[in-house]
Amino acid sequence: MIGFSEEQLMAWLSPIIWPFLRTLAMFTAAPVFSQKAIPMRVKVALAFLVAVCAQAVLGDQPVVHVNSPQALVCVIQQVGIGLAIGFSARLVIAAMEVAGEFIGLQMGLSFASFFDPSSGAQLSAVSRFLVQIFTLFFIVVNGHVFVLMAVIKSFQAFPVDGSFIQAVSQMCIHELGSAVFSSALWIALPMMALLLFVNLTMGVIARIAPQMNVFAVGFPITLTVGMLGITATLPMMEQPFLSMIERTLAVFGGGFL
Repeated sequence: MIGFSEEQLMAWLSPIIWPFLRTLAMFTAAPVFSQKAIPMRVKVALAFLVAVCAQAVLGDQPVVHVNSPQALVCVIQQVGIGLAIGFSARLVIAAMEVAGEFIGLQMGLSFASFFDPSSGAQLSAVSRFLVQIFTLFFIVVNGHVFVLMAVIKSFQAFPVDGSFIQAVSQMCIHELGSAVFSSALWIALPMMALLLFVNLTMGVIARIAPQMNVFAVGFPITLTVGMLGITATLPMMEQPFLSMIERTLAVFGGGFL
């Protein structure tokens, strides 16, 4: 009869449990992975597969008994770091949402808002368009692979030791809020400058020809110029988007691009 001791069982399961929890927590917040269209069973199975496949590069992990007091602290640490990785990747898409709101406000489309079921918020038409485009671009540039790599590399920067408070202080997630606003303004600035020039031109025309109804003519012109401007500046948004991915995931290992 083959028997297993508790030490042997923990030595086999402990290296898998902690990467599994960290990866599963990341799946609940990261873009693409957190889509409601993906069943929870698929997320759990994929997280377990990632945890098993990552054993070849993770090295020796500390053995923590599940019935010990340190196990609860380690669970909180893995869930917190996984959520931080997913939240950092989600900020990249949030920057595109903010940029879309800036552009939509200048185009006069702030009233044309839709409910986004993925984020649970009201987004303008331009913001929804940019989110859909750059979510697809996120997959094209292997952003989902970079997020998985960040989870694996995070075990070097934040090993399993239960020091959750120290890990949070090292990640400095709060500093990424200003990065989202500055990146969104950087992306939307060309379109904002173009639409500002159009509005100034319409204001000059209104002063020269007061009999012209600028409100009836200005909106179609602003909308047309805005759509043409988005088409022209969309390829220029690639580099800022890639820079945001590298910047947000650099704290967990870096070197993805």
